[in-house]
Amino acid sequence: MKTLLMSSVMAFALMGAAGAASAAECGDVTIASMNWQSAEVLANLDKIILNKGYGCNADIVQGDTIPTLTSMTEKGQPDIAPEGWVDFMRDILDKAVADGKLVYTGKSLSDGGVQGWWIPKYIADAHPDIKTIDDALKHPELFPAPEDASKGAVFNGPPGWGGTLATAQFFKAYDAEKKGFTLVDTGSAAGLDGSLAKAYERKQGWVGYYWEPTALLGKYQMVRLDHGAPFNAAEWKRCNTVADCADPKKNAWELAEVDTVVTKKFSEKSGPVMDYLKARSWSNKTVNELLAWMTDNQATGEDGAKYFLKNHEDIWTKWVSADVATKVKASLK
Repeated sequence: MKTLLMSSVMAFALMGAAGAASAAECGDVTIASMNWQSAEVLANLDKIILNKGYGCNADIVQGDTIPTLTSMTEKGQPDIAPEGWVDFMRDILDKAVADGKLVYTGKSLSDGGVQGWWIPKYIADAHPDIKTIDDALKHPELFPAPEDASKGAVFNGPPGWGGTLATAQFFKAYDAEKKGFTLVDTGSAAGLDGSLAKAYERKQGWVGYYWEPTALLGKYQMVRLDHGAPFNAAEWKRCNTVADCADPKKNAWELAEVDTVVTKKFSEKSGPVMDYLKARSWSNKTVNELLAWMTDNQATGEDGAKYFLKNHEDIWTKWVSADVATKVKASLK
């Protein structure tokens, strides 16, 4: 009995030491959560899996596309950007990778991100002539500005988003102001969502920047406007994504590559965590369904991550080893 007790004590001691060693190997980790739903839930998902499955001491920091990726390049913090819309800073990020500062681990969204200017389907159905951005800009009366109904409004995202910058440049490229439109700064992701939802519920006109995968485009039927121009990569880099460029040209919005980006320093110390980040990728359909559940249940990013882990073991257990999966499952009980 004494021998058995000693064996048990030794076993628990070894288990504790192994856990401490795992935590020490992974160490402190900072994960960037951007201010939109899909990025928020993915950051929380990574936090849970890193902490519970790999013994890390991971914490979330708030950020946005351009400032976060710039900080990672220049300061080496945060360690991980789970959902990096990298096309807005492609040249800078590629150089940072070449210089040994950053690492692309793989695609966060296996289908890529779809961005553009959208109008409600009921507007498109009632006005079948509106198929392009230029078509929509011929009708400011259909998209009245909230502060001045004599003008049309193009609703933009909040400061810090790459899509907000590009929309401001497209607003200039398509001469929207001369055609009777004003560019509306919605101030936040919630402000952008609220403007769309309010217009849709009232069956009013709305045109502006949005993207998918999102819960809102799952709830409301929206039509993406054609840009009326083929994608020109050179122009996209020269001016469409450069804030102080004065002469942007009409251009298409290419399917966005959405990657997980980590600092080189983190990639070298994180061991098996990198294997998880390289494997972790989900489809727009999966994300849309999860975001819709979150919206319907007023769930936080952490709530959504736990819901996904509990209900989609068939997906996430393929990203990790059986041992890590067991630890994560145990933490959810």
